Amino acid sequence: MAKQPNKKNQEVETTGHQWDGIEEYNNPLPRWWLWTFYACIVWGIWYVIAYPAWPLVQSATAGYKGWSTRANVAVELAEAEAANAAINAKLETVELTAIAGDPELQGYATSAGNAVFKTWCAQCHGSGAAGAKGYPNLLDNDWLWGGTIEDIHTTIAHGIRNQEDPDARYSQMPAFGEILEPAQIDQVANYVMSMSGEPQDASLVAEGQTVFAENCAACHGEAGAGDIYQGAPNLADAIWLYGGSFDTIKETVTYSRFGVMPPMGGADLSEAEIRAVAIYVHQLGGGE
Repeated sequence: MAKQPNKKNQEVETTGHQWDGIEEYNNPLPRWWLWTFYACIVWGIWYVIAYPAWPLVQSATAGYKGWSTRANVAVELAEAEAANAAINAKLETVELTAIAGDPELQGYATSAGNAVFKTWCAQCHGSGAAGAKGYPNLLDNDWLWGGTIEDIHTTIAHGIRNQEDPDARYSQMPAFGEILEPAQIDQVANYVMSMSGEPQDASLVAEGQTVFAENCAACHGEAGAGDIYQGAPNLADAIWLYGGSFDTIKETVTYSRFGVMPPMGGADLSEAEIRAVAIYVHQLGGGE
């Protein structure tokens, strides 16, 4: 009678796969791994039922636990507002010029204003408040509408040249391309350049001065120093909102500029937040 072979000594079957002559045994998965895998499947099914998971047209399945990150954030915001209610009430009522004399209030306003600035203002003025072409630099002392803390507060609250707020700061420069001859625009552009630097064509400066006196001095002043009450920029310094090259100045004179800033008061920011960001901007180094 032939001896039966010992099953323990039998070779394990392979999967039939081969990589560089190396075969893979077809060993069963460990039971602990299989049970862990099955448990993960069960847990996954429970999770998509319990928590928001499946996207719908306008929302997602809410889950029977009713959990929401938005609701959690709303609770945290409400807690923060409650904790800061007293100091916000003080910030809203104290004179703006007196805030700097209260170290606690000044510190709170600066910190809160930094957060407001990065949320609402940095998109235009830059994260460091240095501005960009068409967006004022808030770090210098060149302020179209004045740089006192009260002026900054008014500008933030009501904005500039917008249609939403009747108290918005408003001024409009004429498009002199419809008023002056091209030669006169070249002349006045050269004169304006001569106020703070070298003109492109010095021979046109004298004629440009006459054009300036007749058409521009009413807003910018005879010396081109500007007028904060009209929002007319100072043309005698080296600070330019849109650029100080000949071509850029000529474009400005020809077509004018009409920058718009939305009002931050009302639905967007509270009075405490407007005051906080005004304090933050004012202490950056610019202003008056």
